[in-house]
Amino acid sequence: MSDAQTVHPSPEAPRTEAVLAPPVEVIEDAAGLTLYADLPGVPKDKLSLHVEGDALTIEGELALDVPEGMEASHAEVNLPRYRRVFTLSKELDAGQVSAEFLQGVLKLRIPKAEHAQPRRIEVQVA
Repeated sequence: MSDAQTVHPSPEAPRTEAVLAPPVEVIEDAAGLTLYADLPGVPKDKLSLHVEGDALTIEGELALDVPEGMEASHAEVNLPRYRRVFTLSKELDAGQVSAEFLQGVLKLRIPKAEHAQPRRIEVQVA
């Protein structure tokens, strides 16, 4: 990410429920940011995204199915929820966030606000 540091994890208030912090890649380009979050085991109906003020929250509840009559003897993941909170800079347009979710990978696109977008200025000869 560039020196602007337009998105960064927020300090979270202490919670009584332990959660997993999904790994997230943040890629910045001239028009905005793209975030990729790995949320394996989360079905689309258990995924929650919301923006409140300058905070973007990603939450998901795991739904790991065990066949009927069977019991897991070992589980690598023993926490039932993912949660990650990011603080969005004023350069980003939080009202234009778009999201795609495919095979456990969440892709968020957050465009830069119009005032923060690069623009070309024509030079006129006088």
